[in-house]
Amino acid sequence: MTTPSSPSSPSTPSTPSSPSVPTPAPPPAPTEEHLARAALSRAVEPGDEHAGRWLRQYGATGFLDRLLHGGDDTSSFPGTGAKRVASWRQRALAARPGRDLDTVHGLGGRFLVPGATEWPRQLDDLGDARPIGLWVRGPADLRTWALRSVALVGARACTPYGAHTAADLAAGLSRQGWVVVSGAAYGIDGAAHRGALAAGGATVAVLACGVDTPYPRGHDRLIRRVAEQGLVVSELPPDSHPTPSRFILRNRVIAALTRGTVVVEAQHRSGSLVTARAAARLGRHTMGVPGPVTSALSAGVHELLRGDATLVTDTDEIIELVGDIGRLAPARRGPVLPRDLLAPAAAHVLEAIPARGPTPTTVIARRAGTTPDDTLAKLYELHSLGFVERHGEGWRLTNTATEASNARRGGT
Repeated sequence: MTTPSSPSSPSTPSTPSSPSVPTPAPPPAPTEEHLARAALSRAVEPGDEHAGRWLRQYGATGFLDRLLHGGDDTSSFPGTGAKRVASWRQRALAARPGRDLDTVHGLGGRFLVPGATEWPRQLDDLGDARPIGLWVRGPADLRTWALRSVALVGARACTPYGAHTAADLAAGLSRQGWVVVSGAAYGIDGAAHRGALAAGGATVAVLACGVDTPYPRGHDRLIRRVAEQGLVVSELPPDSHPTPSRFILRNRVIAALTRGTVVVEAQHRSGSLVTARAAARLGRHTMGVPGPVTSALSAGVHELLRGDATLVTDTDEIIELVGDIGRLAPARRGPVLPRDLLAPAAAHVLEAIPARGPTPTTVIARRAGTTPDDTLAKLYELHSLGFVERHGEGWRLTNTATEASNARRGGT
């Protein structure tokens, strides 16, 4: 197979390296499959199912050969428009896969292709829209991390409530050994990455540009931290710029990589809803965090929740869905008050005592629908427990504040 470019051989230094500074290991020799897919990742836009069909039929090297040497006709790609094929061919001829592979290796990264040990098999669920390859920066194994990962996505222009919730959920997931995946955008994405990093956890940023092109620029430092502590992933080659369509298509990768997608805040037309709907189509769990009904940033989430998405409010509820069978969230209930522990008969008498003034036993018995003797027995029981006081011939409620419950949120 002839490729547009082959990788340059590592240059030999003119002077010996200092013993205290080890010479970086040379990049592994790329295979034809790596070179072909690296070239195609520059020639074909992400998620192009036409290209995916021919890639499946011809293989990467066969597909690229037909682009480079097929002339101006489209006979090799029946059913695919001439303009689309011309665009593929033009960009394939300009591709320099060897240079791109050298660039990502210089960043300490690598290029993954389907079938490789580190390739996440769940991406194959995308069918012909599966990425041609993945450019990866970071020390971890992507396949291993993806097996236990959750996507946290949401609005860029989020509220303080949304940012706090995303960071809190990410930190909680990290502490329980889950990998947080998001898109490194402003708002919810950035809060999710920061929450995971602050908890010393694992996080993956899936970019809509090259892994050497931090975007948004304001997240340059954050993306560098993710590359050091986690993974930065893109299906676009180095030096690729983001476009609106690439952001939308990037979301299918986030959905496919993870076991489930949580949307924290989103308007009706938010791109994070695209991620959630892609997750649902792929059979992944789709979750939403509710917000104020008066907020437009809650409207998209609430729309999801009116469909097949599951409402979640904390880490335990997320893990109950995406985790192992039997990993249930703690039962939810309100505070337990002392009167909740009373036997039904005693509680019935207590409810019959008026709020003001001492009341005779006979009046309480009539209000409770019991006999005076039974009522008196229960009143003495309530007196011993501190609920009522006796004043002369009457009884009244003890005028003491109810102790606060020690039940914590989410506890039992």
